[in-house]
Amino acid sequence: MDSNVIVASLIGARGDNRAVLRACLSGSPQPVIGETLFLEYEDVMGRRKLFQRSSLSRVERQQLLEAFLSVCDWVHVYYGWRPNLPDEGDNHLMELAVAAGADWIVTNNVTDFQRAELRLPQIGIIRPGEFIREMRL
Repeated sequence: MDSNVIVASLIGARGDNRAVLRACLSGSPQPVIGETLFLEYEDVMGRRKLFQRSSLSRVERQQLLEAFLSVCDWVHVYYGWRPNLPDEGDNHLMELAVAAGADWIVTNNVTDFQRAELRLPQIGIIRPGEFIREMRL
């Protein structure tokens, strides 16, 4: 799950983002995390300006992140697949998905993933609303 899904769920931008986060917290689907994504989550969650519209305090956001991390499977990424995405910072999501054997990357930024030079058809790139319908959450 891309960090933009968590951010959108906390600022109330889209209900689908919250539904994906709630489903993960309840144990289905099984989210995965690696070192780079963990550091990204930590960085993004600490950006005060980003969460000005959020009804949650910094402490509550941290508690929610900790709850989410507690249900994630930690995956070590040993090999760097470089799909050469327009946003270099998103390449690690594809590497994590490959290492985890994930079926999906859930993101609000589907367009950048569709423009990757390296395509891995076994990994679907999907928006939160589409993921909810696909998984029947």
